[in-house]
Amino acid sequence: MRNNYQLPSLKNAQFRSKERSEIQYDSFEIPSEINEIGKGRQYFLRTYGCQANERDSETIAGIFELLGYEKADCLEDSDVILLNTCAIRENAEDKVFGELGALKRLKRENPDLIIGLCGCMAQEEIVMERILKTYPHIDLVFGTHNIHQLPKLLSQVVLQKEKSIEIFSKEGAVIENLPVKRFGSHKAWVNIMYGCDKFCTYCIVPYTRGKERSRLAVDILDEINQLVIAGYKEVTLLGQNVNAYGKDLEEDCNLALLLEKVAKTGIPRIKFTTSHPWDFTEELVDVIATNSNIMPAFHLPVQSGNNEVLKKMGRRYTVEEYKHIFDLLRKRIPDCTFTTDIIVGFPDETKNQFEDTLALYDYCGFDSAFTFIFSPRAGTPAAKMDDSISSDEKKERLRLLNEKVAHYSRISNQRYLGKEVLVLVDGPSKKEKSVFSGYTEHNKLVNFKPKKATIGNIVRVKITQVKSWSLDGEEV
Repeated sequence: MRNNYQLPSLKNAQFRSKERSEIQYDSFEIPSEINEIGKGRQYFLRTYGCQANERDSETIAGIFELLGYEKADCLEDSDVILLNTCAIRENAEDKVFGELGALKRLKRENPDLIIGLCGCMAQEEIVMERILKTYPHIDLVFGTHNIHQLPKLLSQVVLQKEKSIEIFSKEGAVIENLPVKRFGSHKAWVNIMYGCDKFCTYCIVPYTRGKERSRLAVDILDEINQLVIAGYKEVTLLGQNVNAYGKDLEEDCNLALLLEKVAKTGIPRIKFTTSHPWDFTEELVDVIATNSNIMPAFHLPVQSGNNEVLKKMGRRYTVEEYKHIFDLLRKRIPDCTFTTDIIVGFPDETKNQFEDTLALYDYCGFDSAFTFIFSPRAGTPAAKMDDSISSDEKKERLRLLNEKVAHYSRISNQRYLGKEVLVLVDGPSKKEKSVFSGYTEHNKLVNFKPKKATIGNIVRVKITQVKSWSLDGEEV
């Protein structure tokens, strides 16, 4: 039976041709014989990882509901359980494997229960070897490139009672006719491109997400205009390397030109992520500075403050080049905010090299940062590098960095004390229903006492208290 499975290949996944990626408008379909395969059944979908995974899950949910499935409130009520996974770090994968192990009990109690795994982990050879060997109760596995085939794969499990494993390891296409079940009513993710060609030495994403491939501007704008009509207040433009948008298209379009067009749709708030410093142009800075509905909050991963480490990481820029972009944005948009990603304990990172990262943090004074200890990903060049740094030393470096992150986060937030800010209301706080929460234009989390605020509206809030990671206030 295993010979019928289409399993991932790391070798095939790293191939990049010079041909333009195909844009397909009819690849997704539901055969008439399985049109109501989910009628009377429920699905449970759990998402791990980044915004791209969240957006994929909106598509997966849309497919389930087109098939007649209804969303389950808990695992025990489900007929299908699907985990949409992340492969960026080992601890993310460990959580999924733990969840898969826990689901064995439900499978024993209900042999008809379908348990599936999709997303980035499915694209890894080593993961699939472990799943086939250790988790025989998994019925369905597919990757990031064949979400559109979910109806066919699911019907194979439901109707033919066969395990279905199909993972494409290829550059990928752009598929435009996929459904979507939006998880939010006022904020939306919009893919503008997929994949990554940067091949940073520590990163698995180019292997799990394929070649950089852009959507046509007309298709992106059509989606955003539909969101405007539906009353959405914010869109986040998504891509594994969003600044490279348009490089693979025949039409003359880049992220700067696309942002100008999106700004003209009139949607109140526009964000984009994730940026790579190598592709952050002065033209892009100009467009952001001259359009008030493009939010002045930037996530610009630096990863290290030392040039030798950046070279080993394959990041393709220097600290000096990063500072140039940072300073340019600060100059053109003085009140902008910055967040970043930093890895400590990269193979053989010296103490002095780590201190360079601390020095860069002092220079930039980031509003916040996502900080991580280096996590080797099987199949990437960094996983094969010699590493003499002890685990205790890596943990100590992370502690020192996180102290600095908290310090500058509080300083950054302090400037808002006593001021009024505009907050897009997400709804009641998870901790206290009488308190609402939302985000400012600078992506600051605000918890506030509402007066007339409703979910999805933008309200004015006066900040009365500052914390390291959030602000407290009262609606004006």
